[in-house]
Amino acid sequence: MNIVDLGLVYGVELTPQRVEVTMTMTTPACPMGGLIVDEARDAVQALLPHGAEAEVRLVWDPPWTPELMSPSAKEAFGWNG
Repeated sequence: MNIVDLGLVYGVELTPQRVEVTMTMTTPACPMGGLIVDEARDAVQALLPHGAEAEVRLVWDPPWTPELMSPSAKEAFGWNG
């Protein structure tokens, strides 16, 4: 499952020299938080031209809820109500 379908990405801001991704985790206690942020930054950076910068900001407001998940993610977890 990817972080977009999980509803963890809140926004992406683009400028000619910078991409800033705002995202969250399902909980502040997520043991994978640092790794996920680093991997997201690396994945975005790999798509950018030389000299452009990728930044990933981790935020807690608004808090994540399962309602932020895509329909396919909810279905994959059996949360299709």
